Amino acid sequence: MSGTDKLTNKIEEVSGKGKQAVGDATDDRDLQAEGKKEESKSNLKQGVENVKDAFKS
Repeated sequence: MSGTDKLTNKIEEVSGKGKQAVGDATDDRDLQAEGKKEESKSNLKQGVENVKDAFKS
């Protein structure tokens, strides 16, 4: 996985966590769900990239 991909995925993960926190604080279920979705998507992409890296080795 390239450094750019790692950084992009990490930013997306942090953004998702931030949205979840704001959603929790404001009791906004839509924002909570959006944040959880972003975080899950980022984690999935990171997992796929890690598997690709493992097969390259």
